[in-house]
Amino acid sequence: MAGNSLKPASEIRNLRALAARGCAAVFAGSNLDDALEDESAHLSSADRALLRAIAFGVMRERSALEWLLNRLLDKPLRQEPLLLALLLCGLQQLRAMRVPAHAAVAETVAAANVLEKPWAKGLVNAVLRRYQREQAALEAALPQAAHIRLSYPQWLVGAIKQDWPARWREVLAAGNQQGPLTLRVNRRLNSREDYLAALARAGIAAQAIDAASDAVGLLEATPVELVPGFGEGRVSVQDASAQLAVELLQAQAGMRLLDACAAPGGKTAHLLEHHDLAQLLAIDRDGRRLQRVRENLQRLGLEATLIAADATAPEIWWNGMPFDRILLDAPCSGTGVIRRHPDIKWLRRETDIAAMAKQQLKLLKALWPLLVSDGELLYATCSILQAEGENVLREFLSAQTDASESVIDASWGEACSIGRRLPPGGHFDGFYYARLRKG
Repeated sequence: MAGNSLKPASEIRNLRALAARGCAAVFAGSNLDDALEDESAHLSSADRALLRAIAFGVMRERSALEWLLNRLLDKPLRQEPLLLALLLCGLQQLRAMRVPAHAAVAETVAAANVLEKPWAKGLVNAVLRRYQREQAALEAALPQAAHIRLSYPQWLVGAIKQDWPARWREVLAAGNQQGPLTLRVNRRLNSREDYLAALARAGIAAQAIDAASDAVGLLEATPVELVPGFGEGRVSVQDASAQLAVELLQAQAGMRLLDACAAPGGKTAHLLEHHDLAQLLAIDRDGRRLQRVRENLQRLGLEATLIAADATAPEIWWNGMPFDRILLDAPCSGTGVIRRHPDIKWLRRETDIAAMAKQQLKLLKALWPLLVSDGELLYATCSILQAEGENVLREFLSAQTDASESVIDASWGEACSIGRRLPPGGHFDGFYYARLRKG
């Protein structure tokens, strides 16, 4: 995107045009956060929040919105992804947001000009006005099928139904609820009790999350810049599920630890906040993402050795000294964090899952020789699919004779045949953990 000074004033004001561009980018295979970051650099915090609410809402409700749109059009749109995105943004505002209807319609119609589609203004106006007139009948006719009403691709509905047979509707619905803001208290700088008191003084309602000893959940959405002490490193933003890793690793002072696939660095920082480790090596194959780890550690006043490297090729970066603990937060489908990144529904393909499981197994096999005898490896994914969790571990353990499960005894989530899993909901994203012992 061009710099702020090159943006016409009408474009800066029209958030619907920016939201449509972001959604169209997802239709073309791009990440929504990246697309909106490009579009929102010049916006106030309030406008940025509205932009994200529109675009994220479309991603959450896409199937239902498209079903409704098809009933409002006399003929289907062809080769017009940007116009499709704009119409979905308009319907989302009328259907599920507290935007005044007249403003939603007027601004969405005006966005057609900004998007250089002035010929479409009449169509946009007609579709949105018709939805207003026929809303009750259209919503009543919306099919009950989960892939439409809950807006998931059919293959993902099928996979979740198979893996969560008693809870699949609950899991799908939870993925459509916006995740709350959860903080990790930096115990080097303050206790959780002290920080809860600081939040109370600031008038921010919050609660301790029992399953994660450093986790604090905010009861209402709050911009991070208003969170007390964030800039000074007193707290970081991190979901409670991700915070469980530090206790599951059971690291002790003086241990050597490897954080493989470390970006963006939340778990790296949490480990350093907890322990005086003899050495913590954090690696990630993406140098740009590794820079985020560096920035997070700098904000918190922490240090670790960072290397941009492929974890499956330790012969290139490993110095031969084994690790006492290895954290493998493996790249995965991200199906456990759909509530925070709803574009995952539309960016993932069914064929991706087997490819990711193959990569996860490759990582396990490559990193296992780096572990000391009696050492432990913690495997984690933010996936709710068995194919990326217990199935990978079962295949690994069947071939690795010196590996055994170190059972996780916990109050959170539920036990699997190997490891433990959490469905999305409340202050917990969907997650899977398994702990393995060597020897």
